Amino acid sequence: MPGKDNRELSEGIKQKAGELGFNICGIARVRGLVENVVRLRDWIEAGMNDKMAYLARDLDKRIDPGRVFSGAKSLVVTGLSYYSDVLQRDPEAPLLSRYTYGADYHGVVTGKLNRLLEWIQIVRPGVSGRAFSDNSSILEKPWGREAGLGWQGRHSILINKKIGSMFFIGILILDTELEYDKPCTEDYCGTCRQCIEACPTGAINENRTIDARKCIANLTIENRGPIPAEFVPHLGKRIFGCDRCQEVCPWNHDPDVVSAPEFTISEEIAGMSVDEWKSLSRESFQRLFSTTAISRVKYEKLMNNIRDALNQGGSL
Repeated sequence: MPGKDNRELSEGIKQKAGELGFNICGIARVRGLVENVVRLRDWIEAGMNDKMAYLARDLDKRIDPGRVFSGAKSLVVTGLSYYSDVLQRDPEAPLLSRYTYGADYHGVVTGKLNRLLEWIQIVRPGVSGRAFSDNSSILEKPWGREAGLGWQGRHSILINKKIGSMFFIGILILDTELEYDKPCTEDYCGTCRQCIEACPTGAINENRTIDARKCIANLTIENRGPIPAEFVPHLGKRIFGCDRCQEVCPWNHDPDVVSAPEFTISEEIAGMSVDEWKSLSRESFQRLFSTTAISRVKYEKLMNNIRDALNQGGSL
């Protein structure tokens, strides 16, 4: 197979990505996303990154993958759905964001991308690349749009017409030319504002950015300190992340996707009662969540979140 032209290789990459389990795949030419600079700087200067100081660093790398990987020419952008119909069963139990249900997505997505890279290197020897999934400075959502996968909804999250927005973005940077997809220039949100209106804390800005200082996902994960008292009544039993803006999005109603086995909630976690959550031991925390995205927080933080979430009536 060595010697495939750019069109054949690009088609082969998308086919192989599907075989590896990715639901969607597009290819973009590396360039500087200069159109994102002003909004990103304004967002940071307004303090909306909260305590995530790392988001204010290396802005040049955020907009230009060529500064992340020398010789970069192409980006293969993939989407791997974590949508699931299998949810937690106890209606009184504290709530987890659906993306935490199975294995830690960082390893799952980059593992699949590295297997894709190995295939590409067989087909076109000498190609180099690097795989990323939420573990670099690269602006993933704008690159998803650039690769034709979808548009950024009012909740800032990338939406695909076929599979909705509940998917992980993975990016493979390559130092070879390929055939490129057309960027998504349409906005299929129309006049819909359900995500903005449903956000429990009013964290969604009108310019399709999120004020992390108000966002429940940030407050229950990245924020290492106590959840500010004014937001506790709005947790709605959420202890790790928040899916509210995605749950109300019409594009996530019955998406055309089969749940990925890697991200199916375990029977034990799905069945945990409110009392089992309250009495969760450090040993059980390690056993149940060490291989999931929940391992990003310490045991003490999760237990504090549980106490806050269950000791208030809360809104949806």
